[in-house]
Amino acid sequence: MGFRRHGPFQAGDQVQLTDPKNKRHTLTLKEDGVFHTHKGWIPHTDLIGQPEGSVVRSSGGTQYLAFRHLLQDYTLSMPRGAAVIYPKDCGQIVAMADIFPGAKVVEAGVGSGALSCFLLRAVGAEGTLTSYERRADFAEVATRNVEKFYGGEMKQWRLVVGDFVEALDETDVDRIILDMLAPWECVDASAKALTPGGVICCYVATTTQLSKTVETIREHGSFTEPHAWETLVRDWHVEGLAVRPDHRMVGHTGFLVTARRMADGVTAPPRRRRPSKGAYGEGTEGQ
Repeated sequence: MGFRRHGPFQAGDQVQLTDPKNKRHTLTLKEDGVFHTHKGWIPHTDLIGQPEGSVVRSSGGTQYLAFRHLLQDYTLSMPRGAAVIYPKDCGQIVAMADIFPGAKVVEAGVGSGALSCFLLRAVGAEGTLTSYERRADFAEVATRNVEKFYGGEMKQWRLVVGDFVEALDETDVDRIILDMLAPWECVDASAKALTPGGVICCYVATTTQLSKTVETIREHGSFTEPHAWETLVRDWHVEGLAVRPDHRMVGHTGFLVTARRMADGVTAPPRRRRPSKGAYGEGTEGQ
């Protein structure tokens, strides 16, 4: 199957309808389908054959904007087996882990498939994505979500139900993404699978996980100095001269850590900056 359809709406397309109050509704077009709300109804045939960006009117007179889903909208509305990685973090992973067309990528912890959708788009038709998930029920949800968005089976995607460390069989991997409770347990296996220059990227929720992950990567010896950060997103209200930040924002969702794989037998030079006193506990010094 291809990545996305373009052109006029067709039966089978997922369409997002947005009303004047910016409330969004998602429907899958059917020849005999009808969209019902308290504001009236719209036959799907009013949409089929129309271009994206059309306006349709319900029987009650309400106008709706009609577009195909953006990936960010889809991932926030998809059925969930596990919590999804927010689009702001998926975007950071694709950019900061340098996921490129044709890349050989491995992810561990597929969740509901949100990140998988972003990674598949980034690696393109010539790349590959292998996803490892311990829970079969999460894997089933992720498979349905990915195939629903892309319109069918993705030949460049392989989903393995099993433990990452035990089941990993790839070598010369360009990028490894770890989204799990204890990514530090997978650092050694990741080092063995990554090609020199490859990137490991870990997504964790708490500062305790962040510290353990960074220190394990740092102490392993096969990676460059880890880089840790988080992103915060704040929308703005803009109406004439009334320009102000929104009262609500997408704050902390998780931390990201990246590092590069060194060449075999090579260790990175030691850090010049000394850690602050007590950073590693009383009576100890950072290495």
